[in-house]
Amino acid sequence: MPETAESSPEFPPVSVIMTVRNEMEHLGGCLQSVLDQEYAGDVEVVIAVGPSSDGTEDFAAGLPGQDQRITVVPNPSGRTPDGLNIALAHAKHGLIARIDGHNLIEGTDYLSTAVRVLRETDAVNVGGVARPEGSTATQKAIGIAMSSPLGMGGASFRVGGDAGPAETVFPGLFQRDWIDRVGGWDPTLDRAQDWELNQRLRNAGGVVWFTPELRTIYRPRGSMRALARQFHSTGQWRRRLAEEDTSALNVRYLAPPAAVLAIAAGTAGALWWRPAALVPAIYGAAVTVGGIAISEGSRCRCAFACRRLWRPCT
Repeated sequence: MPETAESSPEFPPVSVIMTVRNEMEHLGGCLQSVLDQEYAGDVEVVIAVGPSSDGTEDFAAGLPGQDQRITVVPNPSGRTPDGLNIALAHAKHGLIARIDGHNLIEGTDYLSTAVRVLRETDAVNVGGVARPEGSTATQKAIGIAMSSPLGMGGASFRVGGDAGPAETVFPGLFQRDWIDRVGGWDPTLDRAQDWELNQRLRNAGGVVWFTPELRTIYRPRGSMRALARQFHSTGQWRRRLAEEDTSALNVRYLAPPAAVLAIAAGTAGALWWRPAALVPAIYGAAVTVGGIAISEGSRCRCAFACRRLWRPCT
């Protein structure tokens, strides 16, 4: 059970939890964005660290000595849901802010705003926009696509929108007792853990709330191959979740497989009926024109890039 800390009702104590593995490149910046928060209540940071090969474990081990607000605990399996549940078990407070090791919080009032919106809406989880920001041409191009409805559909935490109830948000400020009530993060999931937890929270009668006032930055995958692996894995787990709970099935998730089937059918059908070739041709033209449109103002002129063919973005 979370401990009761001395804090005003307006600024209740908050536990920030994260699980990291091989995050040496980003962990320092992420942690600093948390510690820089101008929040009048008590804040602690609990970091669950998985086995790493880049020095993350050694770096994290020295953090509690630098700031007494930080607690570091081991996550032997290195898996995300295990780490989140371990960090949650060590958290002391009744409000839980979830941050990824490769995220940066925008602004110093993130926690203050999240707590205010949580109180105003009586939501069980409040989150905002996760803005992709890359440092290489490929990362920046992927980020452009992932922050556009053309690339990722209309999920508010990806592309923004008006405040209101949402299917899911990321990262999120949770009411601790609701996480405990639904059993925490599902340890059997390698992907889509936050989406699935929010689904259970909503099924239990809670409200998941999106607000554009909250903004974080995350680093996209660094290559098209890594991006493909990420989405392939996410799609597999999303299918499993939809099979277990049909209410979780959104028509938005059917668009990619429907497009693939239509393109394949059009390509094959063109061997017998030439007008069928219009299907893949129209799709290719739409992607090209759309990619140019959403990358307007950027030196990445399309929604994909290759280091050998494209100069670095600035």
